Amino acid sequence: MCGIFGYLGQQPASPILLEGIKRLEYRGYDSAGMVTKWNSLHLKKDAGKIDEINARLDFTDLPGKVGIAHTRWATHGAVTQTNAHPHMSNNGKIAVAHNGIVENYQELRDFLKENGFVFYTQTDTEIIPNLIEFEMRNGLDFEKACISSFRRLEGSYAIVVMCESEDKIVAARKESPLVLGVSETGLFVASDIPAFLPYTKKVIYLYDFDIAILSDTVKIFNLREDSFVERYVKTIEWDSEQAKKGEFDHFMLKEIAEQVDTVKRAITQERWMIEDFANEIKECEHVFFVAAGSSRYACMTASYIFSKIAEKHVDVVIASELSSFDKFLNDKSLVVAVSQSGETADVLSAVRIAREKGSKVISIVNVMGSSLTRLSDKFLLMNVGPEIGVVATKTFTAQVALLTLIAYTMANQYEEGKKRLDFLVNEIYNLTAESSRTRIKELANMLRYTNHILTIGRGPQYPISQEAALKIKEVSYIHAESFAGGELKHGSIALIEPGTPCIFFISEENEKECISNAMEVKARGGVIIGVSPKNNEVFDYFIRAREANSCTPIVQIIPIQILAYQLAVLRGNDPDKPRNLAKSVTVK
Repeated sequence: MCGIFGYLGQQPASPILLEGIKRLEYRGYDSAGMVTKWNSLHLKKDAGKIDEINARLDFTDLPGKVGIAHTRWATHGAVTQTNAHPHMSNNGKIAVAHNGIVENYQELRDFLKENGFVFYTQTDTEIIPNLIEFEMRNGLDFEKACISSFRRLEGSYAIVVMCESEDKIVAARKESPLVLGVSETGLFVASDIPAFLPYTKKVIYLYDFDIAILSDTVKIFNLREDSFVERYVKTIEWDSEQAKKGEFDHFMLKEIAEQVDTVKRAITQERWMIEDFANEIKECEHVFFVAAGSSRYACMTASYIFSKIAEKHVDVVIASELSSFDKFLNDKSLVVAVSQSGETADVLSAVRIAREKGSKVISIVNVMGSSLTRLSDKFLLMNVGPEIGVVATKTFTAQVALLTLIAYTMANQYEEGKKRLDFLVNEIYNLTAESSRTRIKELANMLRYTNHILTIGRGPQYPISQEAALKIKEVSYIHAESFAGGELKHGSIALIEPGTPCIFFISEENEKECISNAMEVKARGGVIIGVSPKNNEVFDYFIRAREANSCTPIVQIIPIQILAYQLAVLRGNDPDKPRNLAKSVTVK
């Protein structure tokens, strides 16, 4: 979940590296560091956010035209200056930045201690540069020492390495994202494309067990094949402006506002591709939707739409829990994996389980060339551009929109589904307009000091209430909990006390039942916030979300995305960097 960036080329490395890791800070922001090479290795690192560290240390005065940098999300070891990356070998001649977990680090550390090595940090990463030093002490050159060391590592990893005696960067990946960028003035290696997007759109996607050696050329050795392999340069369509905040204070708000365009882009696919996906699901007798976090709530929302529109039952399973249901996977099963990054460890693990059982895998993903695209038999891209904010906004609505269109296509109603979703764009424009944001800020001011918020819905509005609770928790740190309306009387109504804010998601289909639930809550002192097509006297605060039939969930979540954002800002939180979270969960 950390951010790794490396550069080797004709320009001073440190300014490029600094801007690159700032563009990757959504992947982790506990600590950061940088090492460059000019005769010897020059290292700076500390705990804190990148701008804070740079103000103290000034990364840009590090000399040289080759270097690596890292922004950390802590796994092994506390958040301290010592544990920050990059890490050095005992002789100070090898530097490593690492994302992932070395599962056999204790065994390797004991081995290295027996051979005279000393350890100064609490991290598993520190064993990597020392393993490489050990191999070089025993006569291997830098490249071969890296290859030999990586063979000994168990677990998932993305690693970049520098050596004092070489104008090279060695990069390796296994089940953690790492991609190369190729330009006329240099080579890049990064956890994610936005790091080098201002410099090049030409990329080389690394596969599992690939080891890339960057010098004046790129060579790639694959551990599994035990030979050098060819990986082709591809050109991506993302625009570097999409990875900038522009006039917005935060990426989260920018990406909320972008949904006018991103929902439209998500459903603007080749019709035959939508029909092909729809047929795969329609013809399979047992379908699993597999996802994590917001993507899972998108799948849960879609399961109601599939039931109603396509008359198709699907099982929605948390990716990390699929192993408990593997006996139901076979060559007649279909797994539909949904992920923004295509690198989520739990999702990839679930997909590998499915493939071992002979199941077919198709996926919906936002990142071309990601691990999920390579593990899938077929995939659809969301086409919404990079999502930099840690919390999912535009990718969530894109997933729901795309799955809704697939459901209509399964029912031989592609044109009707497309028409409904196209109409939705106008309503999204109204919901994301500044006037709407200002009105929701009034509600945020009312709620900013509350400790608990309940979110309640029925039917497709139930998973939307779950996604709403997640959004509020992620960035405002207010405890929010979701309930199905029909479950309130089965225990959870005991949580209601005078002043408890309760957000009800209401559609024309479930209006009577939901209003009845709201009245029960209000009778016990709850404050009722209605997200509904029309106002009702039971509401203490009303947010209009126009009825859009099967598309209603999309319009209902957007005001809550804005509310979560406003709450975060009012409470002094950074909505782009919520505590303890990172964008892509690449460790289990």
